[in-house]
Order: sequence, then structure tokens, then C-alpha cells
Amino acid sequence: MPGVDAVTPAGSLRRGRETVGDLDLLVTGPSARDALDRFVADPRVQEVLGHGENKASAKVGRDGLQVDVRALAPESFGAALQYFTGSKDHNVAVRTRAVRMGFKLSEYGLFRVEDDAKVAGETEAGVYEALGLPWIPPELRENTGEIEAAAEGRLPELVELGQIRGDLHMHTTETDGRATLLEMAEAARAQGYEYIAITDHSKALAMANGLDEKRVVAFARQVREINREGIGIRVFSGIECDILKDGAMDLADDALAELDLVIGSVHSHMNQEGAEMTGRLLRALVCPHLRIMGHPTGRLLLERDAFPFDLDRVAAEAARRGVWLEINASPERLDLHGPLIRAAKAKGAAFTISTDAHHPNHLFHMRYGVVTARRGWLGPGDIRNTLSADQFAAALLTRP
Repeated sequence: MPGVDAVTPAGSLRRGRETVGDLDLLVTGPSARDALDRFVADPRVQEVLGHGENKASAKVGRDGLQVDVRALAPESFGAALQYFTGSKDHNVAVRTRAVRMGFKLSEYGLFRVEDDAKVAGETEAGVYEALGLPWIPPELRENTGEIEAAAEGRLPELVELGQIRGDLHMHTTETDGRATLLEMAEAARAQGYEYIAITDHSKALAMANGLDEKRVVAFARQVREINREGIGIRVFSGIECDILKDGAMDLADDALAELDLVIGSVHSHMNQEGAEMTGRLLRALVCPHLRIMGHPTGRLLLERDAFPFDLDRVAAEAARRGVWLEINASPERLDLHGPLIRAAKAKGAAFTISTDAHHPNHLFHMRYGVVTARRGWLGPGDIRNTLSADQFAAALLTRP
């Protein structure tokens, strides 16, 4: 609306958490307070919880998500953005640091205790700088070492969406996708990608019309022909091959050898005990053709918990064998997630970020995977599909 300069999300959404309990929006501009009236009058508002001079709260939409909208003066926007972004634990640690330095920090600004003079508040970076810290990316603000790393100049250079050069997990009408190979390739080219991998399901997923060995060999031949003819983007032939109950791969080795890229994923028997699942995944890693472990914990957000296994052992063995761990960007999965990514990286693991797209529109989900990788403190060097097409092709042929 006129007079609104910006509407900025804060809270857990800005930090990139997988789920949010509510939504915090910060409004700035000459008409910021008028925007509160506009908000509570929106037809999607189901119930107004409060409407004051500087804040309005309401339940919105069919699910009744609570949305809090705050009108802010420019001089306190940075302090408010820092405060309302959180997390609670991060903010407590930052405020404790401020007290030790003779300041008090609130949503209104950073003030010197001795004379109540305001020293920062207009920008977030200014607040952190006054506390002797570089700006800390929101995805890291969980009080899991980010303040110490900032103080010591050890904050990582986090991966950016624009650094992703290919998507390595997608499905077509050959199995349960909604678009053809060429349609998916064209959509990826429109995204600016240099390459993709087509990774339809293997035969164990009969309900998805999974590929058997004969179809796999024919598919690999088709992709080689497509690349010879040229379609403006490089296509790697791949498969999402089921890891069976005993850890064997769903397709014969000679068929897998025809492909450029094999993703191994668990889609069945997820009720195994932790030791049994760990053994299953370790046996899968023995397969010489396996290159990526897909959605490694099997979770579906708000629907299915992760299956139990020893992540440290699996990540260490994957690193030893040159198998990359997938960060699945599908909003239903976001698997692996932040803390597990950090744990796996500590064991030497490398990663890919892919959308698991079943429709061209799903390619836009890559941003969720990038945010999730950032929450795991990953930089571009940790993620294999930040490589150029030629570099990635070479990486596929390189083993430890």
C-alpha cells in the first residue's frame, strides 16, 4: 500500500526453521501504522487477537496461523529486526554480551547504561558492530556457537542460492513425475542451471512405475543422444535406486554402471531398529556405483519422524567412500536438516542440494534447500552442485 517502504519477515521464518509456530512481520514507512488497519481488515483474517497503535495480531487463513504485524520507526528498525528474529537463546546471549560491555539492548535500540545514550538501532549490522561482532546471518542464530565464532572471526561463508549450478534429483513421466525429460530440462535451463540429473525411481517402487534394468540401459542411451544433439543444458543420466531391506541396491550393478549418477534412498521398511537401519545404510555404501544418499533420514515434516540410525558412522563411511549426502529441498522433507548437517560435516561428509522435483514448478524449491544448508553452516565448497558442469562431471569420476 502507499506509504509502506518494506514488509520484512522476522522470527523463525527468517531464521529458516523447517516449521513455524507463527509469523512475525515488521512494517516500515510513513504509513506503517495505517498498514495495521489494512491487515486486520483483510478477508483472510479469521480472528483479530489484538490491534494497538504499533502492533496487530490475528489468526489468518483456514489453518489459523497467528500473524503479528508491527509498525516500526526507521531509527529502531535494526534493533527490532534483531530482537524479533531471535532465537530466544541467541538473543539472551547477545543481551548478556551487551551488559558485559556496559550496554542495554532492547527492540528499541542499543543504549549506554551510564547515560542512556543510544549508540545503535537503525540497522541490524550496526547493533552487532557496536557489540564488537560482524553481522550474523539469521540462519545461524540458534546459540550453537555462532556468537563465539563471530567474535573470533570464524563465521563461515554461507552458500547462496545463486551459487547452485545444477539440480541432481528429479522425476519425469517415466515414473511418477508430471513432466517429460525435455520439459524438466527446459525448466531447469530457464532457472539458469548448467546441468541436471534425471533420477527416476527404480523398480521396487512399482506404484511409481519404477525402471527395471532394461529401461535403465535404454534411458542412459537416450541421455547420451540428447547431450550429443545439445539442448542448451547438460543432462546426466541417473536413477533414484531403492536401498532394499537388507542394504542391497534395487538394480543390478551392470545396469547402474550405465548411468552417470546413482542416488540411493530408503523408501520402505522404515520401522527397523537403529542398529539394523545403520547396518542397512552401511551395506548400501559398499555399492561402487552409489554416489548420493538421498533424503538420508526419511522424515516427512509433520507426518513421519526420521528413522533411527547412527548418523556419525554413516556420514564417516560415506565420506571415506566418496558418497555425498543429499539435502533434499522438498518442503515436505528438508532432509538432512541443520544440526545433522553440521554433525555430518564434522565427520568429513560432502553434500548436494536437490529438489526431488516431480513437476517443473518444484525446481523453485531449491531456495528451501539452500536455507537449510545455511542452517548447517555450509559454504559453497561443501556442496558438489556448486561446481561447473565440467567440474561436476570430473567429480563424478573421482573417488577417494
